[in-house]
Amino acid sequence: MRRLFSTFAQGWAGAGLLILRLVAGSVALVLGLSGVRAAQSIQPAIPDFAAVIGGLLLLTGLWTPVSGCLIAAFALWSSLTKADDPWRNILLASIGVALAMIGPGVWSLDARLFGWRRIDFRGPER
Repeated sequence: MRRLFSTFAQGWAGAGLLILRLVAGSVALVLGLSGVRAAQSIQPAIPDFAAVIGGLLLLTGLWTPVSGCLIAAFALWSSLTKADDPWRNILLASIGVALAMIGPGVWSLDARLFGWRRIDFRGPER
């Protein structure tokens, strides 16, 4: 994960990435849960279940490149196969791809688990 992002954005950029992650993750979670509930059997619900998993991963900021691509794939599949508003899915797919390319920001589990750590070498105090 460290090879994908040289730094994790802080400040206003990190707050913007947090907002994007929370919005995209919650929308994917709601859309996925409604699709899982409406499915008659397990096979049509597999993409919706993937959206639920991707939404939870985005909400926590864990494996953001993977979850962003998962959300984008679900949204594009949903825009092609379902008769609802395609623009909502296209917007969700573009946010998922952007998060996969930019990264999660400093307020994420990715930053806590895979971020650079500073080791402070101090001599003995006199």
